[in-house]
Amino acid sequence: MMTQLSDTQALILSAAAQRPEHIALPLPESLRGGAAAKVVGAMIAKGLLQEVDADIRKGEPLWRESGDGHGVTLIATDAGLAAIGIESDDTHSVQTGADKAPREAPPTDAPTAPEATTKARTPREGTKQARLIDMLRAPDGATVQEIASALEWRSHTVRGALAGALKKKLGLELISEKVENRGRVYKIPAA
Repeated sequence: MMTQLSDTQALILSAAAQRPEHIALPLPESLRGGAAAKVVGAMIAKGLLQEVDADIRKGEPLWRESGDGHGVTLIATDAGLAAIGIESDDTHSVQTGADKAPREAPPTDAPTAPEATTKARTPREGTKQARLIDMLRAPDGATVQEIASALEWRSHTVRGALAGALKKKLGLELISEKVENRGRVYKIPAA
């Protein structure tokens, strides 16, 4: 039975099949952050990819740090290669020589997503993003028009910053309410 693959999964496995030791990194340029973690997590769950200790001396790319000063990389498994129609043999398997010890999987209690080890981002002082956050933390909050005027942005840029930079990248909670004579007001609730 053939495994159903998304285009992205097939692309990752095809690229890995062409690399030494079938390393799946780097991922496609268009796949970043949470999307990358979701796709990789699904592929690991299906047995298509495996996390293994990275050999930093060989310059293997890191998927994530394992917390003990070492890193973890991703490799395509035999099942992953089979899913794209490539049969694994001794010359293409992860273990490339009889004298080479098998690669060790990282500890199972380690996080599986790169975000799990990253710190929350904070904006630099004096930037428009920092000014935007200050406006939203004010007791009265701010409307899209007020922000656009203060930062010399267009309305669509403000909406994009609220949804993208603040909510997705910085993980800030935003609330909005309709205020008479002002319109929709956005705020970052006090912690």
